[in-house]
Amino acid sequence: MAEATERTYSEAEIQAKLQAELPHWYFEDGWIRRKYKTSGWKATLMVVNTVGHLAEAAWHHPDLTVSYAFVIVKLCTHSAKGITDKDWALAAR
Repeated sequence: MAEATERTYSEAEIQAKLQAELPHWYFEDGWIRRKYKTSGWKATLMVVNTVGHLAEAAWHHPDLTVSYAFVIVKLCTHSAKGITDKDWALAAR
């Protein structure tokens, strides 16, 4: 379980870290996000299953938007009310 004392990043820090380390991710409405385009439903399900496996292993669970040919992954640490190292670690995986 997350502690209330987890460090959260400012928007400027988030933007700089995204640009330097995770260029396919973007920051919007308090979440770091990435859209994975797929070739269709089977590939979409494979992405969802992979993200799910990584999230379970990290004990940190993203919000997902799932459609026929894309998946959007959204990360934010709810308990800390912001972006924390847990979000960066899972996004990098």
